[in-house]
Amino acid sequence: MDKMRTTELAVGVFVVAGVVALLVLALRVSNISAFQTTEGYTIVGYFENVGGLRERAPVRMGGVPVGRVSAITLDTETFEARVEMTIGHRYDNLPADTSASVLTSGLLGEQYIGLEPGGMPATLQDGDELMLTQSAVVLEKVISQFLFQQAEGE
Repeated sequence: MDKMRTTELAVGVFVVAGVVALLVLALRVSNISAFQTTEGYTIVGYFENVGGLRERAPVRMGGVPVGRVSAITLDTETFEARVEMTIGHRYDNLPADTSASVLTSGLLGEQYIGLEPGGMPATLQDGDELMLTQSAVVLEKVISQFLFQQAEGE
């Protein structure tokens, strides 16, 4: 009887550990930890195409998270995507000529904003716009351009 109870307890602990592991994995993949509000200042970038970028996506510099995407809207005058990013106060010395790119990471293809610092002594302030942006690379466009060039070459 004692041996059976020990076995049932071990199986129960194993099942609970498996459920907790799946929950942690689901939270990491869904980026649910981003519900924490990021204190900081807001900068804006305009992109022709943001691909699958979503609100709460990370903003990284050198692979280090420095903020989050706080809003994505369409500018009705220029018809470009307007991306607002909240950058942590810890990184309040970003050069004014910092550039931004929509990049993809990981096996699941999570998209994020990658920042590259410039060399100006002036720094970005709350509400500033980024001068240089690079849109997402859309795989379908790259493939169609390749196929079109191959067809022209024959």
